[in-house]
Amino acid sequence: MPIYSEKVMDHFTNPRNVGEIENADGIGEVGNPVCGDMMTFYIKVKNNRLEDVKYKTFGCGAAIAVSSMVSELAKGKTLEEAMKITPESVVNELDGLPTVKHHCSNLGAQALHAAIENYKEKQKAGGQKNG
Repeated sequence: MPIYSEKVMDHFTNPRNVGEIENADGIGEVGNPVCGDMMTFYIKVKNNRLEDVKYKTFGCGAAIAVSSMVSELAKGKTLEEAMKITPESVVNELDGLPTVKHHCSNLGAQALHAAIENYKEKQKAGGQKNG
């Protein structure tokens, strides 16, 4: 059984920013078919900053902790700063993850980046918002 840091356990038992954003400016969904983890990130953007970040995660405790940490790291950042959040920085912020759980940290950063890319694509398409 992997041993998790106190930060991982805290973010797992008290996840931050869980949920969906209605009329989100960007949505990013990623999954790992091998382990079954799925993450969907929702972002609200104002003045090039992530005004709000929420997520829904289906997965193990590490996946939930990673999603929670990524949402905390991203909130309030500019889009450029948020794109610099890497799997390594997430693992470091969580005071480490067992090696067998490193794929979870990849998903968190990927889902956030996918949401930002989705937002940028919508802007290029004329800033159309759904709903």
